[in-house]
Amino acid sequence: MAKDAISLRDVAALAGVSVPTASKVLRGQGKVSDATRERILSVAKRLDYQPNALGQFLAQGRSATVGVLTVNAPGAFTMPVLTGATTALGARDLSVLVSDAHLDRALFAATARKLRARNIDGLLVIGDGSSSDIHSVSAGFTVPVVYAYGHSDDAEDASFLHDGYGAGRLAGEHLVSIGCRRIAHVTASDEDRSARDRFTGLTDALSDAGLALDPELVHRGDWSQAWGREAAQRLVASGREFDAVCCGNDTMATAVAGVLAEAGIRVPTDVAITGMDNLAGLTGQDDNSLTTIDLRLSALGDRAANYLADVIGGTEYAPGRHVEPALLVAGLSTAR
Repeated sequence: MAKDAISLRDVAALAGVSVPTASKVLRGQGKVSDATRERILSVAKRLDYQPNALGQFLAQGRSATVGVLTVNAPGAFTMPVLTGATTALGARDLSVLVSDAHLDRALFAATARKLRARNIDGLLVIGDGSSSDIHSVSAGFTVPVVYAYGHSDDAEDASFLHDGYGAGRLAGEHLVSIGCRRIAHVTASDEDRSARDRFTGLTDALSDAGLALDPELVHRGDWSQAWGREAAQRLVASGREFDAVCCGNDTMATAVAGVLAEAGIRVPTDVAITGMDNLAGLTGQDDNSLTTIDLRLSALGDRAANYLADVIGGTEYAPGRHVEPALLVAGLSTAR
């Protein structure tokens, strides 16, 4: 038979104080003697008393619920952001109401309208990391709205973003550090913001080392494995010398490695390879074969959610871009 939950009244009775006194002490408030404070805290610890978080929120005129609106919740890169965010909100005693737009702009707008009618304390909007800005819905809400894994198209919003520029820079600095000088780059179209950011970070890292990318060694296409293979075949067929390939993502990097192996080019002895996204780490299948850049998407979601919780709690809202630093994950593909 389940035991009744310990109440604040139980703590107060055993500590020999009134319920309001016990309540104030457990909230870190109230003026009581040190002995009385210690007695109340000791009883609460002994009884394993857990305050009623919902009751506390309701007393403050809050619902203890945060809305989360995702552009594409099942996406491979959206899911770690969502997981990091919901875990962080749970740790702050906030319930989560998740709605997904399934990459449908009309559904996104309609869902935002529905969330306005719900009794929520704040809204976290999670993008899909694409080049397209997230249409701001902040104006329709009386509660704080924060954006993650995507730029809001309103500069007055707070947007939490992965660091594409930093990812490219980390890859470039790492390749230079192991002695690479003729670095090829296989990436997506320069119309893609993520591709542009990573390219700029790479070129800046090389420039700082007195190096430059050879335009003939830069191959732009899309993010697919098929393009990775085609770009690698072009590199091999060109006859131009290269000692490293910085790839825009891990999918292309794996494809490039396969083509080089077929051509008898040894990785990393002849050519070092870096990817980006740490896809194997995201899926829990990391075998340390590929050097990659971890965009720390779970940490990004955690940071955005905690920021929203802080604002709900009274912290001043700070609009603009908040960038989560990337992390180099060294693997065998650059182990010289």
